[in-house]
Amino acid sequence: MGIIINQSFKNLITTYFGFGIGAINTLFLFTYFLEQEYYGLVSFLLSAANLIWPFLAFGVNSTLIKFYTSYKTQEEKDRLFNLALLLPLAVAVIIGLLGLFSYDLLLQYFSDGNGLVQPYIWLIFVIAVATAYFEIFFSWSKLYYKSVFGNFMKEVFHRFCISLLLLAVYFGWINVSEFIYCIAGVFVLRSIAMGIYAFALYTPNFSFKFPRNLVRVLKYTSLILLASSVAMVLLDLDKIMIEYYLPIENVAIYGIGIYIATVISVPQKAMHQITHPMTANLLNTRDREGLRDLYKRSSVNLLIVSGIIFILIITNLNQLYELIPEEYKLSVLVVLLISLVKLYDNLLGNNNSILFNSDYYRLVLGIGVCLAVLAFILNILFIPIFGIEGAAMASFLAYFIYNSTKIFLVINKFKIHPFTGKTWLILLVIGILCAVFYFWEFPFHPIINIGLKSGLICICYLLLAYKFNFSSDFNELLRKYTSR
Repeated sequence: MGIIINQSFKNLITTYFGFGIGAINTLFLFTYFLEQEYYGLVSFLLSAANLIWPFLAFGVNSTLIKFYTSYKTQEEKDRLFNLALLLPLAVAVIIGLLGLFSYDLLLQYFSDGNGLVQPYIWLIFVIAVATAYFEIFFSWSKLYYKSVFGNFMKEVFHRFCISLLLLAVYFGWINVSEFIYCIAGVFVLRSIAMGIYAFALYTPNFSFKFPRNLVRVLKYTSLILLASSVAMVLLDLDKIMIEYYLPIENVAIYGIGIYIATVISVPQKAMHQITHPMTANLLNTRDREGLRDLYKRSSVNLLIVSGIIFILIITNLNQLYELIPEEYKLSVLVVLLISLVKLYDNLLGNNNSILFNSDYYRLVLGIGVCLAVLAFILNILFIPIFGIEGAAMASFLAYFIYNSTKIFLVINKFKIHPFTGKTWLILLVIGILCAVFYFWEFPFHPIINIGLKSGLICICYLLLAYKFNFSSDFNELLRKYTSR
């Protein structure tokens, strides 16, 4: 676990730094520097691009990691790289032509209600293409266990650039329209930088020759395309549905709640960068005991770290909402439901890596498609009745069923599970601390309240984690940095 803990910790710091910048953007700069409908517009464009980019990448970002260690010669590995570069380009051309020929229909779709979207529709495709190739180059670097730079570019770079652009809007250096175009440019620049880094790690011999087991590779990449698309649909479908049923400014309001809860997913994202290729290698070498150990340890370590973040968010939520404009506030229920989803995601450990790098990814695909349809139906039913809260309810139910099914599949097919004796103790501590500190208020400014309460929570949680030895890896890391 040494390399995992080392790079995961670096990725964790980088990701939280990026999320800190993103929090400033989301809670303050966007809310004070942009009108509410334009904030909603930006949120919608980025969410729509997130729905499209998996189709453009065509699953090759996962295919690289799945098959790279299965090839024994560098020639075959180079052919895999060639496929990863050319296949998404062909798909992007096809989808781009379809979008060009149906552009008038898209304009007509957005002519009623939220016509503000019309001039910027094509930017969705630009951002999606840039994101697709960024993810491919990021997977390229993960093959060499070099995830820190890619993680920095993914979590920090674009958020920092958006901060600068928002300040430029505030000082009148650019207008809102130019700001939106510049955001698309940031994503393109990020992809180019990641590509340069990937080629610096290794530059393959370019040719139009593809891997020997091309049919198997294409079959996998096609199915993993649908699986990753399902994951993105479950992630951003609610925002798209809100745009359809409610005024576009509601996308911004909902997006703030989602962003707050998404901070809980940071540990999983940080560890995933390194555990994903390791899981693929363990499966390719049929190291079942190593897989079992990695599954349990990744689950308990992620639960420990995400647990304290969950407590801090839930107990400080009321004070946090006192710091943002009144029109952006929403119910605690939305943040609570999405936060529970993210906590459950962390509990899964490297579950996704196990399933998507095994021969059982077809089952996950089928289940995922059914759950995406269910999420779509639930949004249709809940949003008109409950509004923004309805979107949160739909996401919570869909994700709870989806995650529970994935745990059951790994238990059934691999005879392993992520739970240890400490899992239930950690969940109990999380519940008790949430109950105790949620109603604990200090009579000071919200920022001071957040600081005081967070400090007390961290001290209590870390002492309990160390005392009850939640994880030997966590205790070792704690001793290492406290001794310094």
